[in-house]
Amino acid sequence: MALDGLFLGLVKQELSILIGGRVDKIHQPAREELVIGIRTRDAAYRLIINASAGTARVHVTRANIENPKTPPMFCMLMRKRLGGARLTDIRQDGAERILCFDFDAVNEMGDHEQLTLAAEIMGRRSNLILIGCDGKVIDSIKRVTPDMSAVRPVLPGIAYTLPPRGERLSLTEFSDEGLAACLKVLAKKRTSNALVQSFEGISPVFADEMIWRMNGGDDKPAGDLTEGEMSRLCEALRDEGEKLREGKTHFTMLLTPEGQPKDFCFTEIKHFGSLMQTKECESACELLDEFYSRRSRDDRLRQKARDLFQALGALIERTSRRVANQRRELSECADREQLKIRGDLIMTNLYAITKGQTSVKCVDYYSEDGGEIEIELDPRLTPTQNAQRYYREYRKADTAEKKLAGLIESGEQELSYLDSVLDSLSRAETDSDADQLREELIEQGYLRRRSGKPRADRSLPPLKFVSADGFTILVGRHNRQNDKLTLKDSKKHDIWLHVHNITGSHAVIVTEGKEPPERTIMQAARIAAYHSKARQSSQVPVDLTLIRNVKKPNGAKPGMVIFTDQRTVYVTPDEAEVERMRVK
Repeated sequence: MALDGLFLGLVKQELSILIGGRVDKIHQPAREELVIGIRTRDAAYRLIINASAGTARVHVTRANIENPKTPPMFCMLMRKRLGGARLTDIRQDGAERILCFDFDAVNEMGDHEQLTLAAEIMGRRSNLILIGCDGKVIDSIKRVTPDMSAVRPVLPGIAYTLPPRGERLSLTEFSDEGLAACLKVLAKKRTSNALVQSFEGISPVFADEMIWRMNGGDDKPAGDLTEGEMSRLCEALRDEGEKLREGKTHFTMLLTPEGQPKDFCFTEIKHFGSLMQTKECESACELLDEFYSRRSRDDRLRQKARDLFQALGALIERTSRRVANQRRELSECADREQLKIRGDLIMTNLYAITKGQTSVKCVDYYSEDGGEIEIELDPRLTPTQNAQRYYREYRKADTAEKKLAGLIESGEQELSYLDSVLDSLSRAETDSDADQLREELIEQGYLRRRSGKPRADRSLPPLKFVSADGFTILVGRHNRQNDKLTLKDSKKHDIWLHVHNITGSHAVIVTEGKEPPERTIMQAARIAAYHSKARQSSQVPVDLTLIRNVKKPNGAKPGMVIFTDQRTVYVTPDEAEVERMRVK
């Protein structure tokens, strides 16, 4: 997965709407990421530039990104030098993975100065560099010392130079003879690798697609291509070059069967077949925003909440083991009636038993067959004492059964609660969501508060959606918010939804005294199913009832409620529909 030069060129075309706009705000939410707010005459935009090795990109974003309370030094420098500056141009050298943003800024003396912000999107060598009008580096988000790179150090005061650029073919302007000559030089390499090295700005996934169109995916050495294969390869490449010139792009995102983003391209990708899902986006910025927002959010939360995931896993495993042991003990209590029967039979046959016997055979009056039964005896005890021993074991088993039943029920509720917290954590969108879940576990006694660690800030409001009929649908982010949304904030005539017997969030249709149409109810049900453990399933059962029918039992865990007068609908979650209805 990589943001290639051709895709970056398409991003540049979309970013042209920013030219003429002024820098409004600048934030640095992560160590190697900058968000620049640019306001034009028509609208306000947020430009995100990321220089991290695995997530380097440039695009307009609509994602909600949390900012640190204290801005880093580079962010403060950018605010000082680019605050209020006007974007005058965006440049790209051919299909190189570098975008240069030119700004007309005003310095401390009130004089205008031309500054350039170079966004280098080059994998682990990605960087974000502020360059002065004299062509020298003012500073960069990642400083590169001579020890790190003798060829191209990046430090304040050093003249900025572009990375070395080799001679490569252009996808929109190449000849069959030129391609044949390049492949001849790279004859021993796989054709896909040879294409990436021969053309400027193409990614491996694009090259693999061209191989699939050429011969069905046989990625043989470039020197082994037949004349027919070479002809089909040139035709496929020319077709894509023509589409690029004419603007006929297909911004395609590749997803794993589980729905996780895997790769993307500016053309249709078919060579994966059923191994990958595909999703087409309307623009390059929209695709990058969705693709990287998912990945960066998941990666950031996994790192921040790694200990929380581990703690929940350990709690669930320990509780499951305890409940399993209790169930085994309960099954052993199932034969307790036999203990009482043995005591009764000993008392009935006291005349035939003497102290010192190890067993006795007597008629089993409780058996339908009326046969004999052999009862073990303790030779150290009298017959009456042996009977009393069986009665004691019976009472012990009877008491244990009653207590174990309660303990098992409590353990199952605890497992359900921990599972709900784990599900909420897996769907958390921000650091604040993870902090709120951590605080919830501390309040419930599962975790200890870290010394000197303050309480978590107030949580974000519930997720908000608007149905096709204009009804507001709210969804809780975690258990404590589920309780507040359902039991405090909602009105008695609002409609409450939750997946049936599956862990998930509470959803509420805000009716304002109106009767929502069936279309809104089904959309709300799909939203509730999507925000549950069954988000990847089909025909998910969702219960719905009026808020007035939902109650919370005394002493119940957060998020746990009981309800009556419900009806159940069956829906299949649709991520695209959910995202369209979401209000950000």
